[in-house]
Amino acid sequence: MNNARLYQVLRGPVFSEKSQMLGDSLGVQVFKIDSNATKLEVKKAVELMFEGVEVTKVNTLNVKGKTKRFGKSIGRRNDYKKAYVTLKAGQDVQMADAGEEVANTTASASETANNE
Repeated sequence: MNNARLYQVLRGPVFSEKSQMLGDSLGVQVFKIDSNATKLEVKKAVELMFEGVEVTKVNTLNVKGKTKRFGKSIGRRNDYKKAYVTLKAGQDVQMADAGEEVANTTASASETANNE
């Protein structure tokens, strides 16, 4: 496996109530992954992307897209693959939320404007 393939395996984190509870209580992180990715590729990709993190177990599942109505027409969401990655006890991956960074910069900019 080359590093170029490993960088394409992880599509992004899953932010949901269930994934947040698993992360807080059991140290499990949830990611959307490439539909052709194997468990070994997911393990190596997480260890490559997040330095100092050791993966103990990877569980994967295929999520079927829901059928939704848009007025009279019927549409369908895309299928995707999801991975539950169990980390070694006491470890955590640091994922910065872009929304929080933008909110913090605008808040600090408005505070400096008020002080001047």
